[in-house]
Amino acid sequence: MTRTVQCVVLKKEAEGMDYAPYPGELGQRIYDHVSKGAWGQWLEHQTMLINENRLSPIEPKARALLVSEMEKFFFGGGAEKPAGFVAPEE
Repeated sequence: MTRTVQCVVLKKEAEGMDYAPYPGELGQRIYDHVSKGAWGQWLEHQTMLINENRLSPIEPKARALLVSEMEKFFFGGGAEKPAGFVAPEE
């Protein structure tokens, strides 16, 4: 049976994740309140942040920034695009 959650991003009942995607309390909050679809949206946003800001996820400052942006994305009313970001043409 598929696990469902009331997704804080999509604002509706949606399929939940199979496991906590991040360690600790933040990972548990995400597991409890974020759907698989919303997690996919975060992964796209995170990739954009890494590329646009030229972040290296192995650096502690970059990881701290990504965790902060993850909390904003899911629980803080959404995250902003980097300054000067221009979406690629399709």
